[in-house]
Amino acid sequence: MTDLLDKAVAKARGLAPDLQDEIARLMLAFVNEDAPLYQFTPEEAAELDESVAAAARGDFATDAEVRAIWAKYGL
Repeated sequence: MTDLLDKAVAKARGLAPDLQDEIARLMLAFVNEDAPLYQFTPEEAAELDESVAAAARGDFATDAEVRAIWAKYGL
């Protein structure tokens, strides 16, 4: 194991168990070419499906709505 990976694992040991598990899943997915890097939660999958359906309907934000969001965040 390289020093950098050893350091990262040592830091991960101090994290909450759910974060340790997430790091482990990402590492395993990274070294296994057949595994997805990220698995959507059911809620995220539903949101993605709704976004795809909205795009198919041509339901996009207006220019004014986009400018309002940019202004809200100082962009």
